[in-house]
Amino acid sequence: MHDLTTDVDDDTSVSNSPFALCLTHDVDRPYKSLFQALYYALVDSDPSHLASTLPEENPYWQFETIMSLENDLGVRSAFYFLNEPDLFHEKPVQAWTQSDNWIQQMGRYDITDSEVASIIRTLNADGWEIGLHGSYQSYSDKLRLTYEKAVLESILGETILGGRQHYLNLDGSETWRYHAEMGLRYDASLGSSTEYGFTNGYGVKRPFDDEFIVFPLTVMETTLPDPGEHAEHARTVCERLLSEARDHGAVMTVLWHPRYFNDQEFPGYADLYRFLIERARELDAWIGPPGELYPHLVNRATPTTSSKLSERS
Repeated sequence: MHDLTTDVDDDTSVSNSPFALCLTHDVDRPYKSLFQALYYALVDSDPSHLASTLPEENPYWQFETIMSLENDLGVRSAFYFLNEPDLFHEKPVQAWTQSDNWIQQMGRYDITDSEVASIIRTLNADGWEIGLHGSYQSYSDKLRLTYEKAVLESILGETILGGRQHYLNLDGSETWRYHAEMGLRYDASLGSSTEYGFTNGYGVKRPFDDEFIVFPLTVMETTLPDPGEHAEHARTVCERLLSEARDHGAVMTVLWHPRYFNDQEFPGYADLYRFLIERARELDAWIGPPGELYPHLVNRATPTTSSKLSERS
């Protein structure tokens, strides 16, 4: 696997930036299920969680909140939508005994539902990137991945460039081979759900030495110090990561799940996301979704010493 040079002299706003900050959101649970509410009510000894599942409540539907925040900051991001198979209608009976399948079923939503399909189209029309969030077991199932891509594109009315696998699941480079053969141009699954940092290098990757690109995940919001309890510590960690990205000409990719913009249940996470973007702008970063950066990376010129975005690992 080789790092990809990010010489992009054809685009001044990118080539003159010392590093890139790619913003992504995995749409795992746009609705809070009764199962989740019961769990949190027991863990937190707080029955108010049950009230959040009432029809007029929808604490995990945070699309408008994110759109407003990013509009205010003048940036766009990528939303990766999940199409998890229905346990009772799309999986064999023997799968009903597996706990992982029940966990996925409890948080499942229907991507073709009119409300979900409408927000997908709205986001796309207003400049946000829409991508594929491959279902839990699809990383080793090319047929399922192909189906999920086709359904999402039928809703969108156009092709998608890339996405990320659910739970960051990967079958080595085989999953990426599936992606490439399906027509996806990038993946953003390489990373950790327990640690933050540039453990997979400062640059993007080309596993097949062609135009298929891998964007390593630098930080998922849950790996950071809880900003609701340790706001200053969380900001310090983000500041350190941004400085490291600038110093190494990195492509830094971050993941904020939409439900974490619900300040009542996840206090401090929306403010931390705003801080991250505002501080990156102060450091002259290019900021946007991976799909917007992709063509500048793949259409690069021959590496030169004038390139500001690095291919270092």
